Amino acid sequence: MEKIAALIPAYNPSADLVALVRNLAVDFAAVVVVNDGSAKECEPIFLELGRIERVTLLRHGINLGKGAALKTGLNHIYCYFGDVIGAVTIDADGQHLKEDALKVAALLKENPEALIMGVRCFGNEVPLRSRLGNVLTKLLFRYLIGQELTDTQSGLRGIPFSFIPVLLGIGANGYEFELDMLLACKYGARRIVEQPISTVYLEDNRSSHFNPFIDSMKIYFVLLRFTFASLFSAVIDNIVFILIYGLSSSILSSQAGARAISMIFNYSAVRKAVFYSKLEHSRTFPKYLSLVVISGFVSYLLIKVITLWSPLPVVAAKVCAESLVFFVNFAIQRDFIFSRSGRDV
Repeated sequence: MEKIAALIPAYNPSADLVALVRNLAVDFAAVVVVNDGSAKECEPIFLELGRIERVTLLRHGINLGKGAALKTGLNHIYCYFGDVIGAVTIDADGQHLKEDALKVAALLKENPEALIMGVRCFGNEVPLRSRLGNVLTKLLFRYLIGQELTDTQSGLRGIPFSFIPVLLGIGANGYEFELDMLLACKYGARRIVEQPISTVYLEDNRSSHFNPFIDSMKIYFVLLRFTFASLFSAVIDNIVFILIYGLSSSILSSQAGARAISMIFNYSAVRKAVFYSKLEHSRTFPKYLSLVVISGFVSYLLIKVITLWSPLPVVAAKVCAESLVFFVNFAIQRDFIFSRSGRDV
């Protein structure tokens, strides 16, 4: 595919990878293969790949993870293939067909600023661990990120050239990098376009190096970062509230002091570690401060109502009130404070 590079992260691949790369090299402007610290037994495979015309072979001394391999390949493409529209990432385990890679590449040419997702159909023929993992991740992504995708874990993607610098700044190095890529689209107002592809699983997906427990936990941690940041903020908030209330017996003073202290931690945490916001503080902080003031006042009113109409003590009432406010705060920060709008792109 003229003006499109292909990128394959490879860890302990089978000899079938040689045929795939040789076929891809016929149609793509360049094929970059990253050996992510594979075993010595795989060296003949990579030596053969290095002899194919239009193929660039990069190496990691040790296994650093799929995300790290993708970033190594993307960095090389960005530095040495500056005239391409973008890159199509293809898994090395035989799950992606050349025909589907070309479909994704063609759609990337039509939409040079959008992330193209090759999406699979998850029927009964798909291994159970893959089917359940995708369903759970898709549901979490829809409710926590506010965007519905058919397939959140597909490795067949068309990445715009302009998107590469953003991806190189992501810290994740494992499978969770691919989910962070989707979050970067969400918070950067970059479109995601889906391209249906074939669903291929060889020998019940035994060639995959995805660890169902460890790698899934890393992925879900990415989606639940806001919850964790909010829990830490809540701990700070409640400790300060209890201390001030013990000294003053004033709900209003305690609420204001606690919210002011916890705000300092929460703003930095959600801006940098949750939403990856690159917007200027002058744009995000005033809106965030307004949300803190309004939500703090709403929480104060709820505390008063709960203590008036129930036997709950003040501290327990505060926990109930903050739990109710949490979901609204999350949606507002996700969609209106730390996300770019379409006109910002």
